Amino acid sequence: MLDINKAIESLDWKKEPQGLYEPIAYTLSSGGKRLRPTLALTAAECVLNGGLLSGDVPENVLPAAMALEVFHNFTLLHDDVMDRAEVRRGRPTVHAKWDDNTAILSGDQMLIEAYKLIAKVPSDKVQKTLELFNEMATGVCEGQQYDIDFEKRSQVTIGDYMMMIEKKTSLLLAYAMRIGGYIAGATAQQQQALYQYGLHIGLAFQIQDDILDVYGDPKTFGKAIGGDICSNKKTLLLLTALENADAESMAELQRWMTEDRQGAKEKIEAVTAIYDRLHVRQKCEAVMEEHTALALAQLDLLPQNEATERLRDLAERLAVRRS
Repeated sequence: MLDINKAIESLDWKKEPQGLYEPIAYTLSSGGKRLRPTLALTAAECVLNGGLLSGDVPENVLPAAMALEVFHNFTLLHDDVMDRAEVRRGRPTVHAKWDDNTAILSGDQMLIEAYKLIAKVPSDKVQKTLELFNEMATGVCEGQQYDIDFEKRSQVTIGDYMMMIEKKTSLLLAYAMRIGGYIAGATAQQQQALYQYGLHIGLAFQIQDDILDVYGDPKTFGKAIGGDICSNKKTLLLLTALENADAESMAELQRWMTEDRQGAKEKIEAVTAIYDRLHVRQKCEAVMEEHTALALAQLDLLPQNEATERLRDLAERLAVRRS
């Protein structure tokens, strides 16, 4: 497979004004899993020539794969401003290192750069790729708005939450798979299987992220533990706790949810203890495992080759990741 890290590093951000481009270089150099572009490239491999790339196909898929990574990082810049997050991937966020205005404007430019990359897709594929990319981008924005709306709503169901994370997180992975497959010539049925695989590993990925925010190791997770608890974020863990709480646990949870960020350590410990008592982690892990199984089932509908095996391995590894 093409080296996506090398491709990302080859992008030139030494342009003026540096105040606009330096934060972009900083963001894209901070690593990350490169999950979205890897999925796009692997989807292409999966449907081509028994899983073996040939000719100029890698170069055809690479611009879209890079666009997906740039778009993803653009959303992180703006998300961190909205969430007031101070750390991302173990480093200060752009708005913390520079300021809010810089994060917003550099994020805007990253979105433009993503579309520039989409324009490099082969001419016979660019229109449909753009349509798919726009569907994805709209869904991500809708998911972010739902996430914001849920902060103000007293009643949010687990179904509401699953719909929100499907849009905010899963769609990007689902469309990465579909776009990669489409450019490589996947059939309609193969595109649907690729899409559903991405959708379900995206749901599993986000649920695991929620779990790690409470139970992860900050050294490997890359950001502070307990942020969701401090901000009363309606994650699957909190909603599962509320759904399963007895009267005593419910009263405790509601009391802590009225607390502000002062005494955060005490709040994190108290709410985590409630989660432990209600077996919230185990219940959420069961949901995550269900979506992992649904993702794996989609692979049976695709050509069976080395690329498909990598997708199988990826789904299983995401379910046990620590960062």
